[in-house]
Amino acid sequence: MTDRALTVVRAGALTTVQDLGRPGHAHLGVPRSGALDEPAHRLANRLVGNPATAATLETTVTGCAVRLRTAATAAVTGAACPVSVDGRPAPWGAPVRVPAGAVLEAGPATHGLRSYVAVAGGIDAEPVLGSRATDLLSGLGPEPLADGAVLPLGPPYGPPPAAADAVPQPGPPAELVLPFLPGPRDDWFTAAGLRTLATAAFRVSPATNRIGLRTEGPALERARDGELPSEGMPLGALQVPPNGLPVLFLHDHPTTGGYPVAGVVPERFLPAAAQAVPGTPVRFVRLR
Repeated sequence: MTDRALTVVRAGALTTVQDLGRPGHAHLGVPRSGALDEPAHRLANRLVGNPATAATLETTVTGCAVRLRTAATAAVTGAACPVSVDGRPAPWGAPVRVPAGAVLEAGPATHGLRSYVAVAGGIDAEPVLGSRATDLLSGLGPEPLADGAVLPLGPPYGPPPAAADAVPQPGPPAELVLPFLPGPRDDWFTAAGLRTLATAAFRVSPATNRIGLRTEGPALERARDGELPSEGMPLGALQVPPNGLPVLFLHDHPTTGGYPVAGVVPERFLPAAAQAVPGTPVRFVRLR
């Protein structure tokens, strides 16, 4: 087996391989997938000299540990966490040289939810529909990491930037502010229900995952009974199930659904949702 690989020592609660996803396949029932905190994914790749398209490891809450079979540069970004190489502290948010055989560990998140581990050359899993991303809804892409799994690494793309130093990143939001465009099914809610969406205080639910950010708070009042025939669902849709609590569709969301969508959050506002811990206050702001 090639030495350009890593072995999973500690998989963590949920660690997946992610890249920029596989857009353009919704007609096949395949969601976008890809890194939930795309800026953190891009930064981790940049710090080790990879293009943004290279695959990284996305950890959830508890981090992960991997043993590199070859010496390589690595970086950990996203949710702040302790980083170590063979037990010795290493910087977070900066390139780290990891010797062959050493264990790189991204510890539990201290602020935020998801950290990103990039290694020079990227995770070289087999692409599916043009992407190496793990899709938890459809099951496409590599399986979530398990202890003992071996993942191949690609050849290095080149040295990291000459001045690849620590780069400031936004911390997890104290309040998650989600601007949205109303519709396409806002007419399924009363004026009071739409006012609730735009003015009430919500919280991030512990049931949140890569499929959707679920909320806790006041229910949106319906103007109609029943449900819609299934229709297309975009990334960022605010779908409202029968309990009246909005669900923000994230990267592994279903591509169709029958519950009404009261609004859509533009993609540029979604990375903050990737780092919002359960209990974080949520405020929806109408854009027009």
